[in-house]
Amino acid sequence: MRAARSLGCISGEGRILTLRTGPRVGRRGVLPSVATYTVPHSLLALIFKKVGRGGGSGHSLREHLAFLYGEAAAGPLEARLREIVRQRLPDAARSPSAGRGALALSQRDALLITYADQVREAGEPPLRTLAAFLDRHVAGALSGVHVLPFYPSSSDDGFSVVDYFQVDPALGAWSDIERLAERFDLMFDAVFNHVSAQSQAFQGFLRDDPRYRDWFITVEGDPDLSQVVRPRALPLLTPFATATGEKKVWTTFSADQVDLNVRNPEVLLALLDALLFYVAQGARYIRLDAIAYLWKEIGTPCIHLPQTHRVIQLMRSLLDEVAPDTLLITETNVPHRDNVSYFGDGTDEAQLVYNFALPPLVLHSLATGNAEALTRWAAGLALPSGQVTFFNFLASHDGIGVNPVRGILSDSDIDGLVQRVEAHGGFISYKQNPDGSRSPYELNINFFDALSDPAAKEPEDRQAARFISAQAIMLALRGLPGIYFHSLFGSRGDRAAAAASGIPRRINRQKFAAADLERELADPDSRRAKVLSGFKRLLEERQASAAFHPGGRQEVLALDPRLFAVRRTSPDGRETLLCLHNVSGETVTADREVLGPYEVRWR
Repeated sequence: MRAARSLGCISGEGRILTLRTGPRVGRRGVLPSVATYTVPHSLLALIFKKVGRGGGSGHSLREHLAFLYGEAAAGPLEARLREIVRQRLPDAARSPSAGRGALALSQRDALLITYADQVREAGEPPLRTLAAFLDRHVAGALSGVHVLPFYPSSSDDGFSVVDYFQVDPALGAWSDIERLAERFDLMFDAVFNHVSAQSQAFQGFLRDDPRYRDWFITVEGDPDLSQVVRPRALPLLTPFATATGEKKVWTTFSADQVDLNVRNPEVLLALLDALLFYVAQGARYIRLDAIAYLWKEIGTPCIHLPQTHRVIQLMRSLLDEVAPDTLLITETNVPHRDNVSYFGDGTDEAQLVYNFALPPLVLHSLATGNAEALTRWAAGLALPSGQVTFFNFLASHDGIGVNPVRGILSDSDIDGLVQRVEAHGGFISYKQNPDGSRSPYELNINFFDALSDPAAKEPEDRQAARFISAQAIMLALRGLPGIYFHSLFGSRGDRAAAAASGIPRRINRQKFAAADLERELADPDSRRAKVLSGFKRLLEERQASAAFHPGGRQEVLALDPRLFAVRRTSPDGRETLLCLHNVSGETVTADREVLGPYEVRWR
């Protein structure tokens, strides 16, 4: 139904092919049509005259483009970008927005993070099975779904994208995504740092197709690349045989994930085309995967460069103008100080930033029975404006990042987490340092197992209480909650899958036959049923009180080292809740309250 070709030729043959379809009804009203219309150039110029200022930066699209590519190139590039807007979002192009005010989220918003094929039914597209499963179990409890990359992909469980504009036929079709968008706000992944080595663009590069000759980053000779920040203990450059000889090509994450050369404006226009296509397909949230590495300059760390921030500002300005209800979220698994820089000034970059320090800090608190480090850190959390907030989570398809808590936890505390994860059956992923040494980068383990040793003879009810206490901390904090499928449904780790594949992250990526999962959930005494029930109870309490509104106030209190305490107040000041979380196995008395081991009390 949603056949489409890239204006930038990442997929297809470089032609535009859009269908004349009417607007679609989603959770938040009418979604934009992807139909195309013929508009006279004179009218088009009038439509866009003086339009282009984003939500708060004060920079026009042309100014962003001039910063990136020079003044002479900016005008023609802006004209081409506006033509892409006309093709992808014709209705929005006729009704440009002046940006947004306060963030349009409430305490009723929370997202599920899931793979498209998380649950399977024989003879049915997995996306359709997922939609039916979510209707049965989470409708009303969660407002949105982050469907992890559902595009054709050659590796990395979806993050080595072959074609940005298609749904993997093994998962379903755009019509299945459309049906899901009628019930939930959807988050799409924009995997813009790299593409698959099997993509049309890279295959064209290998053939020396002039369209793609400058789409990727090649390195000649032996320049000093020691400053380049490496998120993996893998080679930065990969040799490829091309029509003009062997070339060393930049591959930040793997040999199958080839970095795009965004210094070439043709590449950026192609990515912006994909961005707008996702909006047309119903994306409410767009996750900028690994965006910190986007712009490369030899002689620099090639992370967090000013040009990368400017590209995000350009995206924000563009979306504020043509799709102001669409929110950007940056996935930057880096130290907290660098991570929050992607809020920009609070009006000009991402509206949402992953709160990457939260998972290791909560794990540390429950592992030690001491919440002091978490309390100190959370007390210092600040937002630059009411237009942004944190995306709070404890688990995802990836592991638990260690870099975000460097400088917050001591080296010995981090070593303690590493040892705990290994003792509980998990794996450790490492990154390469400039001096050639390696450091822990990620803890690969299911979060339930990280908290409770699978081999321990401990009552499962106590383990479930510990787990729910951790999740309650995440839900109590100011922000938008994100809940991984395996957390919501009480999974344990799949060590066998990780060992068999050699991919540590697969310890937390198990897929299910729908009937098997339904059978477990139908047993009220099962771990899965108990965890799901506990989650739903917390989500219901959260939805019921405006004190949990992302725009409300937050005060972190130091009452007892064994407690994490936070007072939440609604934006209008009328509702206040004190949220107490016992992170220890002891009974704690504080503020006239007695909390049993791992007990949660919101009052």
